[in-house]
Amino acid sequence: MRTIILLLVSFYAAAASPAFSRLSSSAASRSMHGSVFGVPRGGGLFGGKDKIDATDGTGGDVTAAEGTKYPVMTDEEIEEWLSHIPVFAVTDSKGQGVVLRPDNDTSVFYFFMSPQMANATLQTLKGANEDMDLRISAFSLGKIWFRILNAGDDAAVKLKAPNSEDSEGMMAKGVQYRLVPDTRDLMGARMLLTMDPADGEKLKAGGEFNAEDAQKAIAKAMTDSPKFKETFNEIPVFMIQQMRLQKQAKAEDGQAAPEPVNLLPMYFSLQNMVSTWQQFLSQAQDVKDVEPAINLMELHELVELMKKESEIDFRNVILIPPVPMAAGGPEATQASTEDDQLAQMGGATLGDL
Repeated sequence: MRTIILLLVSFYAAAASPAFSRLSSSAASRSMHGSVFGVPRGGGLFGGKDKIDATDGTGGDVTAAEGTKYPVMTDEEIEEWLSHIPVFAVTDSKGQGVVLRPDNDTSVFYFFMSPQMANATLQTLKGANEDMDLRISAFSLGKIWFRILNAGDDAAVKLKAPNSEDSEGMMAKGVQYRLVPDTRDLMGARMLLTMDPADGEKLKAGGEFNAEDAQKAIAKAMTDSPKFKETFNEIPVFMIQQMRLQKQAKAEDGQAAPEPVNLLPMYFSLQNMVSTWQQFLSQAQDVKDVEPAINLMELHELVELMKKESEIDFRNVILIPPVPMAAGGPEATQASTEDDQLAQMGGATLGDL
């Protein structure tokens, strides 16, 4: 078995700013609680009634009129747009991140979209490092996006051996920060991009894959997918064109409440998105025959689009954090706030220090 050396990292470059502040409970909850999903009436249904499609792009009523473009989003706006999304990492009891060094030339720090995957890594490390007090810490994706994940290889950090004094650490560059998607969503993205039309028709008709068909589909997804070939730093984001979330604006003192704002939700969890859509259809009899087209984008590419003038109004797009599916299905699934997530995990975040 290959030995992996553990080091602890202190993010001094980010110490002057709240790069690791706790997630805001209000920000985490406003993305889901009290939301109403709707389907635009009339024509223009993406993919049409008789077609299920998976594409790589965006569109719909969040797009501008012809010749009109929405202004560039600033880094601060993008940070806020990502701020309610929790990511998870292994740290020690002081909140210092655990860096893995598989060889003398590589230092890697992992952030996970899935707390279950982070916990699996934690258990593996605990098994080989029983003297270390390791735990899972939650971070705001918005706070780390520019300052850590995409800060470049020149960002200096302090590395030190576990259980050593702070004065014994050394400044180092070149730590690789890897954001890891949930493997189920990664495979889902690959399969969406490689599924044959015949397979889609079979599923649409209520058919099921036998074991041989399933193995072929998985093998094809693993080898033929044009995107999402890496297991890190390629984060799939899913959306259904017809789905909308209504956000009720607050009324000013003595004023009538403004009209609700329609937002286009994008999901990190394919299962969450499909289940929410199915739940909506079960409650809206007039749109039962609508067949959704699933759209697929990569998170880094999505952020790059936000930094340019665009026909898409990304300020009216909202990211929905992954929610574990309850045993009772979508109707029993409740969106958890950040406080709920931290209570389940225990331990501190770097923002608590």
